[in-house]
Order: sequence, then structure tokens, then C-alpha cells
Amino acid sequence: METGESSNSNRNQRSEVLQDSSWYSQFRNASNPWMARYVYGFIFLVANLLAWASRDELSSLSSLIQLKELKGCKDGDKCLGPHGVLRVSMGCFLFYMIMFCSTIGTSKLNEGRDEWHSGWWLVKIVLLILVTIFPFLLPTEFIDIYGDVAHFGAGVFLLIQLVSIISFITWLTEFFGSERYAQRCQVQVMLFATGSYFICLVGIILMYIWYAPKPSCLENIFFITWTLVLLQLMTSVSLHPKVNAGILSPGLMGLYVVFLCWCALRSEPVGAECIRKSESEKTKTDWQSIISFVVAILALVVATFSTGIDSQCFQFRKSDPPAQDDVPYGYGFFHFVFATGAMYFAMLLVGWNSQPMRKWTIDVGWTSVWVRIVNEWLAVCLYLWMLIAPIIWKSRQAT
Repeated sequence: METGESSNSNRNQRSEVLQDSSWYSQFRNASNPWMARYVYGFIFLVANLLAWASRDELSSLSSLIQLKELKGCKDGDKCLGPHGVLRVSMGCFLFYMIMFCSTIGTSKLNEGRDEWHSGWWLVKIVLLILVTIFPFLLPTEFIDIYGDVAHFGAGVFLLIQLVSIISFITWLTEFFGSERYAQRCQVQVMLFATGSYFICLVGIILMYIWYAPKPSCLENIFFITWTLVLLQLMTSVSLHPKVNAGILSPGLMGLYVVFLCWCALRSEPVGAECIRKSESEKTKTDWQSIISFVVAILALVVATFSTGIDSQCFQFRKSDPPAQDDVPYGYGFFHFVFATGAMYFAMLLVGWNSQPMRKWTIDVGWTSVWVRIVNEWLAVCLYLWMLIAPIIWKSRQAT
């Protein structure tokens, strides 16, 4: 008996080793599309860091003065920073757009486009280096044109991300409201929804304390108060008898809306009247600024990564069950999200207007404030439309 048990354990160990070696082989060769997405995410992170270095570090190098003069930079030393960000962003955009054009429509594993997406890394590294260098050889006028186009591309990225988040919240609500989990998870759903509303109210109170310390801060008071009104509106519509969407989805949407409002207020320049910071803090770079900057960069990469693999949120009709040889996610959509994300991180680093920004800052400026606020209002409109649209369609079909 002991001999039989030991032989069985040895076979199990050998099978685990074979599985591990197969996994290692796939990772080493990067032939697995699930492994490939992490490589693309890492490339995007490197591009973000290179853009930050171009803005905050390379502008201080005197050896690049000849490059600035060659490109006809009219703003002296300050021009390399914002334009350096746009050049890096353009290189990253070109790389992912090339990948988008070469992988769009891929549906089956082990075909040519699938192998190109998941492999050929030496060729793609050479391609990445070339497209990263290419924008630095272009005149400033071309970079200015790209900066204007990047405003539109960044808006497309925000819209895609918004639809993805609302789609996830809707899916989560339907999942816990299904027959399988409706009775089993009632208490958990109620606790989670109550916690979401509690966090929303605490966040709104803190925003009043931090960003509206005096009655003259009318703009910030309006932003915060209107966020509270939108939270109440989403809850009322969701609980309406004809909608009956429960309290979980408006609670989760409330968290997202409050977060967007906080990001908007946080983006106000340091010199703004209602930002309570001393003069010494305006020029001092402390560890909190560095940590917040690093967290913002990582959050951007994670958001782009998670949105890129969520191509199903844009499928307006139910598709057939996936076959075994179907690709696990839409390759073209994945690269398109990263391409627009390249434009988006450029806008964050230059404050949406290609102006120099203080070191270790991101997404600061009045343009950034209004972009976040409009994004918040658009999120509420899309969410309410997703609640009301089925009722409107049913009423039209009835007539």
C-alpha cells in the first residue's frame, strides 16, 4: 500500500512539474496571450515613466539645448518638458496603433495575427525603439498638432473607461440579483451597499472641509453639493418601482462619482483660493507628493490594463458561447485602449494645455478640473440612461 501511494504521489509531482515547465515555457516564449498582456502593460508603464522623465528631468540637461534649437522651440528651456511628454506619448501611440491595425479582427488562436500579438518580441522591441525615437526627429509644429489631436484621443479613452466601469457595476448588480445568489447574498449586498453610501457621505463631508473652508468658495461648494444631488438622484431612480434596480448599483456609482469629484477638486492649482496650503508647501516636494504621483501613475496603468481586456462591454448583443480556440479577449480593442491611453497620460502630465508643471505633479490645472467634472456628470447621465432605456423601449413596443 505504501509503495502504491508513493508511486501515485510521484506521478502527481511529475505532472505538476510538467505543468509548471509548460507554464514557464509559455512565459519564456511569451506565446500565451494572457502573458502577453502583462508585457504590453509593462511597456505602457515604461512609456509613462519616460514621459515623466522628459518633463521633469531632461529639460534640465544642457546637452539637449542643441536639440531644442534644432526643433525651433520658441519657449526656451520650458518647451522641452511638455513637448518631450508629447513626443514620448506619440511614440507610444504609434506603437499601439500599429499593433491595433495588425491584430484587429483576430478571432482564433494559433493563427498568424495571434502569434504576432503574443510573440515576435524581438521584432516588436526594435519597432518600439524606432517609433519612440521618430517623434524626437519631428519639428515642433507636428508635435503641436499631435497635442491637439491628443485632447480628442484622451476624451475617447475616458469615455471607454466610463462605459467599462458602468458595465462592470451593472454586471455585478445582475450577478448578485440572479436566482442563484439573490437569497444567499442578501445580507452581504445590504452591508456592501450601506458601506458604499457611508463612504460617499464621509467623502462629501471631507471635501467640504478640505476644499470649501469658507463661504467664498462658491465653485467648490457647487461641485460638492451637486455631487450629493446626483447621488440622491441615482438612488431615487434606481429605487423607483418601474426600475427596481436596488441600492447596490447606485451605491457603487456613488463611490465612482464622489471619487471623480475629489479628483477634480484635487486638480485645482496650488495657488487657488480654496486650496489650504502654505507658501512653503507650494514649492516644497515632500514624500507625500512623490507617493501620490507614483500611485497615480500605477493607477493609470492598471485602469488602462483592466479596460483593455473588457471588450465585451461594447458588445450590444449577446454573442455565442466562446469556442475553445477563440481568443480570450479582443486584441484590437486591447491595443486601441492603450493607444488612447498614451494620449491620456500625455494630457495628465501636461495639464491638458501643454504648459510646464511643477515637479512630481500630475493632472493639475483648471482644464483638468473641468475635464473631471464633465466626466462625472457624463457618468451619471450614462448610468441613468442605462436604467431608464429599457422602460422607454418597452413602452414604445407596447404602443
